[in-house]
Amino acid sequence: MTKSEINSPKDTQNTLKDRRSFLKKSTLATLSSLLGADIIHAATMPKDYIPVMLQADFDPMKGKSDGMIIRNEKPWNVEPAPHLLNDPITPFASIFIRNNGLIPEDVDAANWTLTIGGESVVKEKTYTLEELKKKFKSYTYQLTLECGGNGRAGFYPPASGNQWEEGAIYCSEWTGVRLKDVLADVGIKSDAVYIGYYGKDKHLNGDPSKVVISRGVPLSKAMQDESLLAWKLNGEDIPLAHGYPLRLVCGGWPASVSGKWLHKLVVRNQVHDGEKMMGDAYRVPKYPVTPGEKVPDEDMKIIESMPVKSIITYPKSGAMFGTSKKLTVQGHAWAGEHEVREMQVTTDFGATWRKCSLKKPVNRLAWQQWSIDLNFPQPGYYEIWAKATDDQGISQPMVIPGWNPKGYLNNACHRIAVKVS
Repeated sequence: MTKSEINSPKDTQNTLKDRRSFLKKSTLATLSSLLGADIIHAATMPKDYIPVMLQADFDPMKGKSDGMIIRNEKPWNVEPAPHLLNDPITPFASIFIRNNGLIPEDVDAANWTLTIGGESVVKEKTYTLEELKKKFKSYTYQLTLECGGNGRAGFYPPASGNQWEEGAIYCSEWTGVRLKDVLADVGIKSDAVYIGYYGKDKHLNGDPSKVVISRGVPLSKAMQDESLLAWKLNGEDIPLAHGYPLRLVCGGWPASVSGKWLHKLVVRNQVHDGEKMMGDAYRVPKYPVTPGEKVPDEDMKIIESMPVKSIITYPKSGAMFGTSKKLTVQGHAWAGEHEVREMQVTTDFGATWRKCSLKKPVNRLAWQQWSIDLNFPQPGYYEIWAKATDDQGISQPMVIPGWNPKGYLNNACHRIAVKVS
């Protein structure tokens, strides 16, 4: 077998498949031996379940460095470990980076302009950054941005794309002008239904004529109060990697609709057909499909509001502590366009659930903080699973949701492992 064959995706997938098969067939005693501790609540552990600490992607060293995981270097894609997301407002250092092309160089904010055109504007108009700041009232909102592929690593068989785990999510404070105020100033026609954006990022092959990504949202989303043309993040200039000097921000939807390095917006009389709006890019099947199944284009739909979801940010997975210690578990919950109504956790593999303390969102489209105090009187291995329920009564599933070609919208319960000594 050649080196290329050893490192091939197919060989890796077969290795993981063999490992899964071995673990699923293992006895409780074998699993406990591998974990180095008795599995508390083993009687309620689902059949063929693989404990978190034995899953292929578990890495106890993540929390012993800065916890930032490089998913790709070209383009630049970086994910924080969940424990780095414990702050109510995510700091710069813990914000995931998802780029589709190369970050623009020599950005000149003083001469930056935004042009708004398209077939459904009364007359194309161009604004400088300073004109936007002076002419329109500015607003500040905490907005949740999550990659549509957050959780992709959980799908099996693997879906293509960056193998995000749980950290491609954040909620930070954005300052800018409302998009609807600028659109009103430009004037839009009655046939307007969609907007599309264009950024200054460069294609990986260096061809300046190729658009890297050009997505958008329906006009109804663009006209929400919280849809901003933003120039500040957490009270400071937006970092270059996150869209400096101007970014479109539409919280609650896939972060890919929040275009970086924004220099042009188009108002369309049809669904925007820019780069990464078609095929399986940020689209999912309209019906359940068999893993690996080819889905006709007409049977795919654009991802809009993100599903209800939550994350455990404290403690980090793999934490160890004594039986006498009360553990305060913390995290965040969000639900796209909706609000989270209830938050629960389980320590017995879903046999029983305990209700958490849950805060209201600071504003619409912001995530919500939750916490609960737990006691572990018996030494051994435990898992903590988190489940959010939104204001429509929809809860996170305990298992991975339906497979789709690009591994989007995995909102299964976040799980961490802890050992009590």
